[in-house]
Amino acid sequence: MILHSDMKTGPESDCPYLEGRKWRVDYFFASQLTADELDILLTRGWRKFGMYYFRPVCNGCAECVPIRLRTAELSYSKSMKRALRRCAEITVRFNGLEYSDEIYEIYKNHSEVRFGKVSSESDFLHSFYTQSCPAIQSEYYLKDKLIAVGFLDVSSRALSSIYFVYHTDYSDFRLGTFSVLRESEYALSLGLDYYYLGYYVRDNISMAYKNNFHVNEKMNWSTGKWLHEDDFVYGS
Repeated sequence: MILHSDMKTGPESDCPYLEGRKWRVDYFFASQLTADELDILLTRGWRKFGMYYFRPVCNGCAECVPIRLRTAELSYSKSMKRALRRCAEITVRFNGLEYSDEIYEIYKNHSEVRFGKVSSESDFLHSFYTQSCPAIQSEYYLKDKLIAVGFLDVSSRALSSIYFVYHTDYSDFRLGTFSVLRESEYALSLGLDYYYLGYYVRDNISMAYKNNFHVNEKMNWSTGKWLHEDDFVYGS
């Protein structure tokens, strides 16, 4: 593991997930991580963008919960089956990271329409195309038109979803749900045990959906242990 600097603790700032809360993160910069090194970080609750690796260390708060799916035990609810039927004509391709203007335009549309954020091409490249570990991208095509892209890291035992974007003209397809199902299936086809969804935050509507996928495991920050969804106590 090559660190550009030692781990540091950032200043307290507004929580990006819960209004009125504060958060603080431990972070470091790394490059050229192996799949095994990445897997160690994932199992300890770390997330990343580009070479920036972080995890929350908020006093008295355990709202951001690392969550992963067991790929061999993924089950489909009725709504998920409807999403699969709705997306029956969409083709998914998995490739190495390869930037294109078309991908950036999808990201820009997604950021502006869904979140009201003005995007920067340099920030986009830094976050998703500055590779610090094994990584791939998923591409979603409707009649040969690219409509969505996912960014995924590849550890020795898992795929980790970093970010997923779609053009908002295709919002009715439920592409977010579809991407989790297809990417989890792809992880299983590679012989990987887990698919990481990042952090689950129960009271954040844009992140609470992650708990709808089963079978999932969540990490207890106090013990560092991953627990079956039935055994996990939120806020612990």
